[in-house]
Amino acid sequence: MSDSAAKLPSTKPYLIRAIYDWCTDNALTPYLAVRVDARTQVPMAYVKDGEIVLNLSMEAVRNLQLGNDEITCGGRFGGVPQEIVVPVAAVIGIFAKENGQGLVFQAEESEAPPPDDGPEDGGAPPPGKPRLRVVK
Repeated sequence: MSDSAAKLPSTKPYLIRAIYDWCTDNALTPYLAVRVDARTQVPMAYVKDGEIVLNLSMEAVRNLQLGNDEITCGGRFGGVPQEIVVPVAAVIGIFAKENGQGLVFQAEESEAPPPDDGPEDGGAPPPGKPRLRVVK
């Protein structure tokens, strides 16, 4: 392997953007599955088993930036505006809500997720949130 090939950036952020574009081009809802770690900024009341699934549709978020190192946007959870910051390394999948098509990524080494102390606002997250699972 040449030195230039070893220094190439990860393909992961490019694949995330490609599936996001595919979803929006086909009127599908892009969902992002995230393994929450110390660098992930999401409403902890909606984290279950160290993971959260985020709706990235244009109707659900504002100022979405799908960067090479992190994904940022603003969203509303239980009517409360929140700023979301997701390191690309924490992304475990992106898929269309309607048909489940998308990509699942291998887990990357990351910091341990913060403890789940329950809802910070006293309310429970909505029941029946979709979960991404690897089926073999």
